[in-house]
Amino acid sequence: MQILVINTGSSSVKFKMVTMPEKVTVVQGQIERIGGDGVMEYRFADGHKEQVCAPIPDYPTAFRMLLGVVDGLGEISAIGHRVAHGGSRLTKPTFITEDVIREIEENSQFAPLHNRANVMGIRACIDAFGEKVPQVAAFDTGFHATMPEHAYLYSIPYEYYEKYGIRRFGFHGLSHRYISRRCGELMEKKDLKIITCHLGNGCSVAAVRDGVSIDTSMGLTPNEGCMMGTRSGNIDPAVLHYIARQENCSYEDILDVCNQKSGLLGVSGISNDYRDLLDSDHERAALALEMQKYQLVKIIGSYMAAMDGVDAIVFSGGIGTHAVKLRQGICNSLGYVGVVLDADANNAAHSEMLISVPESKVAVYVIPTDEEMTIAMDTYDLFTA
Repeated sequence: MQILVINTGSSSVKFKMVTMPEKVTVVQGQIERIGGDGVMEYRFADGHKEQVCAPIPDYPTAFRMLLGVVDGLGEISAIGHRVAHGGSRLTKPTFITEDVIREIEENSQFAPLHNRANVMGIRACIDAFGEKVPQVAAFDTGFHATMPEHAYLYSIPYEYYEKYGIRRFGFHGLSHRYISRRCGELMEKKDLKIITCHLGNGCSVAAVRDGVSIDTSMGLTPNEGCMMGTRSGNIDPAVLHYIARQENCSYEDILDVCNQKSGLLGVSGISNDYRDLLDSDHERAALALEMQKYQLVKIIGSYMAAMDGVDAIVFSGGIGTHAVKLRQGICNSLGYVGVVLDADANNAAHSEMLISVPESKVAVYVIPTDEEMTIAMDTYDLFTA
């Protein structure tokens, strides 16, 4: 059975074609700069790579190009889509219908950039591949649907939850599920307390006990939690009111600042890219990196308390997989609970690797995430259930 996995962003599409149940990748790639002079890059299983540079004015054009890549590689049995926000009802992988699409659109109010792009990808796929190819939605919020009420509720009047569904949902669930499951496989145990750190331009941390998410740092929207590339993370709501009044701007303008102009970019004034700040000798670049590390240490420490201990900490995502100094800084700050890093392993780790010493009381891993494979597995499981 061949499954095409689609991860649609605000101006890009990542894709992977997988043979299941063998979990063999046939081709994978990405289409970027949709809406202008686009670039499509892809790689086959034998390592052969291709790049196409051409105008890609819209998503239908992008998916017609994608159809040209996968045509002739075998029949596509199903298409699996990553969808950011499923809300309270869409918590499990689901066959896509018009009702499901409408509900994804309704949840766009909580993740406007992500969900709207996801819907465009779904509709473009229907146009390109036809309605006879079944499509499945897998939700980033779904893994965190197991959080207990005391973890997902905000300490505001309960009626807002009853009337509007205001609660914490969490994100990056496909990644947290993959890396926590993989960590259990590597440790050859199931009953584990794992803290998973998905660190990239967007960052989130999750507390996973016995394979189940019990808490996570993102909330109703992806802006909650630690500071990120351009997102502020946690902030006193009075700050937003004060800035809006001082700057004579709307609340929507302030939310845009919190989502697009804050975080590493806002503090450093240089870049939202971790690598740029690491290479800079500007004192505010160093300050931004220190702030992010400090906030991550606080979140990890709080999840240790919430789970009454921890067996493993996992780093993943573009930053988590490559940022040697950040991992070192975080682990050094956790020495009081017996975390001991293997410096040589940490320096060498950019792929799956144990980076703590054998005597460390907490295992520390680097595990690159594979959200697309998780979606392929979810889609396959839905078909064979």
